[in-house]
Amino acid sequence: MQLAITSLNSGSNGNCYYIGNGQEAVLVDAGISCRETERRMQRLGLSMRQVKAIFVSHEHSDHIKGIPVLARKYKLPVYITTSTLYRSRMDLSGVEVVSFTGYEPVQIGSLSVTGFPKFHDAADPHSFVVEGHGVKIGVFTDIGAPCDHVIRHFQQCHAAFLETNYDEGMLEQSYYPYYLKRRISSNHGHMSNKQALELFVAHKPAFMSHVFLSHLSKDNNCPKLAKSLFETCADGTEVVVASRFEETPVYTISCQGDIFERTLSVSDITPAGDQLSLF
Repeated sequence: MQLAITSLNSGSNGNCYYIGNGQEAVLVDAGISCRETERRMQRLGLSMRQVKAIFVSHEHSDHIKGIPVLARKYKLPVYITTSTLYRSRMDLSGVEVVSFTGYEPVQIGSLSVTGFPKFHDAADPHSFVVEGHGVKIGVFTDIGAPCDHVIRHFQQCHAAFLETNYDEGMLEQSYYPYYLKRRISSNHGHMSNKQALELFVAHKPAFMSHVFLSHLSKDNNCPKLAKSLFETCADGTEVVVASRFEETPVYTISCQGDIFERTLSVSDITPAGDQLSLF
């Protein structure tokens, strides 16, 4: 079996990740507008009709600002912890809101979604692993430091969205004020290229086919630099940069090794029926 995955956007201007199996799909976060989410999915040949739920990692606006409109329009349940919902101040009237607990899998059709806690400067932050018929996809972004929870789940994934937020030298020399530099680089901020690469080299499973470098800082990182660092250690894993400006292609991930990239044509498309982030 296979799972189709794409980053619809990744960065401080909005985050949204799609994971599906052809019958049903989930979004992890929805930090771009409903209209832009629809537009990008249509370009990829994906249908919002297959999306069955939105899972929320934490309350920063670049992860949630598209949720109220998207959830109401498509009658999508929103899975969110009680603390994150409270701190988000989202108006989810008319939306089915479902609380989830770390390490307790949520079944969405034949997809299983498991959240687990992580280090980040938020009320109750979680990362996710989405599993379908033995294929596991991890979403590991907005992480200050790779704790045991993150490491354990990363070791199980056939593909992963992995935060590579900043280059340490670029951050240190940037125009950011001292307090913000310290906050970003703290154990509850974001992962640097170096931290992410160490995690990748030490704990990447041999069967991981793709790693998506995610949540890159516009000011304190360089996509070419991050990609080159990972490619030298990839050992057969394809390295993809998840852009802050556009969607990635759809990648179809299999646990049998028949992994390929596809972008559908327009004829394949099925028509579709504030808090400020500091980073």
